[in-house]
Order: sequence, then C-alpha cells, then structure tokens
Amino acid sequence: MDYTLEDAQRKEKLLKAVYSLQVKSDVTFQKASPLLNSHPGMGMVTEQQVHQLAEKAKTICHDLDNIKNHLYFRQNDLVRKIPNPNGRHYGNVCGIHCSLDGSIYVTSENAPNVQIRHQSGQTFQALPCVEWKKETFLPEDVTVTRAGMVAVTDLLNGTIHIFSHHSKFSEGEWLRIGKFCSPRGIAVDASGKILVADYTEGKVYSFALDRAFKVQGTHSVSNLEGPRYVCSAPEGGFVVSEECGDVKVFNSNHKLVSSISRKYGHQFGNPAGLCTDREGNIMVADEQHQSIHLFPRSGSPICLVSKGLQRPTGIACSTQGLLFVTDSGDNDVKVFRYRVRPHYSSDLHFIHDDSRTLTSTL
Repeated sequence: MDYTLEDAQRKEKLLKAVYSLQVKSDVTFQKASPLLNSHPGMGMVTEQQVHQLAEKAKTICHDLDNIKNHLYFRQNDLVRKIPNPNGRHYGNVCGIHCSLDGSIYVTSENAPNVQIRHQSGQTFQALPCVEWKKETFLPEDVTVTRAGMVAVTDLLNGTIHIFSHHSKFSEGEWLRIGKFCSPRGIAVDASGKILVADYTEGKVYSFALDRAFKVQGTHSVSNLEGPRYVCSAPEGGFVVSEECGDVKVFNSNHKLVSSISRKYGHQFGNPAGLCTDREGNIMVADEQHQSIHLFPRSGSPICLVSKGLQRPTGIACSTQGLLFVTDSGDNDVKVFRYRVRPHYSSDLHFIHDDSRTLTSTL
C-alpha cells in the first residue's frame, strides 16, 4: 500500500473516531440533562459508575489533547542554519532573543557585541559592547525591553547593561543597571519588568526601571538550584531552568505554581534555554540530552528536536512558528519550524467540521 493511501485512511479513521465521540456525548447529554434537572435522585446510576465515567472522560480528554498537539506541532523540521558571524575567534553562540518584529538578537562567548539579524540570518546591525569610558564587557544573555531597548547580562562584572538610543551620544550608549553576584539569564515578563537569573545566589530578581534608569520595586525568588535561563510565564510570572535538573514556573506574585518535571513526569538532564509562545506552551532545551521538548497547556510533553543538536543553550520562538536554537557545539543558530501554522484555534472544531463532511460522503 502506498504512503499516500495509507495516510488518507489514517486521517479518515481519526476523523470518524473523534466524530463518533462527539455524536455520542451530545446524544447522552441531551437525554440525561432534562432527566437530571427534572427528577430527584439518580435512578439506578451508582456512585461507582459516575466515578468510572469521570476517570474515563479524563483519559479521553487527555488523549484528544495529545492528538491535537501532534497535529499542530512538528519534529526535527530544520529550516536553516545560521553561522556565527564572530566565528570561533571569540567563542560559540550562547544567548538569543526574538522580538515581535522578527529580529533576532544573538550573543557569543567572549564576543564584545550583540548581533542583530533578520530571520533569514543576515546581520543588519552589530552593537559593540563598549561603555562610554571605552571599557568593553562581554554579554552573556540578551533580551529586549518593552521600550525597545536591548538588555544583556554581564557575568564577569556582575551587572546588566541596557543600550539606550536616547543619550548624549548620537550612536547611543550602554548603561550599567544594578549589581548582582553572577547574572546569567535575562528576560522581560508580561508586565514589562526585567527578570534576571543569578546563578550563584540561587535567585531570580524582578524589577522595573524608571525614566532615569533607576531600579524600582525589586522582588526576588530564592532557594533555586543553579538558575540559568529565565523567560516570561504564559499567564504572568516567569519560568526558570535549574542546572541541577528541573524547570519551575512562578506566578506574578512570585509563588511556585509547578515543577515541570513533576507535573509532566519528565526527566531533564541539564535544562538550559527556555521560552514560551502566545498559546502558553513552554519549550525547554536540554543540553545533556541534546534535545528540545515542548510542554503544552494540556496534554503530554512533545519532543520538538531529537537530532542534529550538539550543545543547545539558548532558545527563542517567533510568532511565525519558528524556533531559534543557539547550538554551542556547532557554533551556529539552528532554525526549526515547530508548528504547522502561525495561528490556530485551541479547540477541535476544525476536526468536527471536517468529520461531518467526511461521514456524509462515506
């Protein structure tokens, strides 16, 4: 049997199965609802039957979520490789950020600059990391603030730097912000606050900046085990990777919401870069396992990249459904297509509609 026919039959079987579930549940609901509302008691329905049905419903809903996710997402769909313009003279690529306009910002080990590129990989600007006193610094990780300013962590000097175009210098200047022990990951949360992962102190700091670039309203989360990278959480707060093997989600009140490894039953090797998309999915690069997994809002984890990576560190995603991975082992940025289309509904209505059309012609 040829692949095309086999694939068509598999699609037909899936659509019929989902449609059968929908029809049966609709019929049962229409019959049961007026009886339960109009008559006292439960008839001959026992507590055990209700419990069994509820458990089966959970399993079926989980299975449907998995089917939906496997339809939306793609594995090992490599689009292009972007070489490091700094070459190996300065070291390998490490930090990356993708802005809403599609521009990507890349840092390299020991390279005193931030490369700004198009998604095609072409560099259109390089920001030299030189302060107004002509002192150079080495950016570790990079992000862009809500005001459009580039912000980087400086691990060696224990601070962060923000590039301001509005300065006394026509080309702009870098400003030192705050003092930390060993700042590594940096991001911006949903409210516009800057997030900094301090590796040695085991903390993630959250703070705002006023118009004079003064730090305001600093908060921190402690007792983390080697926090490396941080990103904004889907519903406020942040997500942080710990070098010792876990990824944790905190809400906007800095309370622990969940441990990814416990919630999904997933075992990390050495979690590194992470990011979230508009649909609330969390993606994590595992440096030790040389892979990238997606943790959906509903359903089981999905392996997006299982081959072709040597040492994945930073990751970022775009609204066009692309995933950018800095691979320190190959010293390049690998671009993957991780979902079928940029925007989609979070339900299964399209399956229901297609199944009605299909069954009517069978």
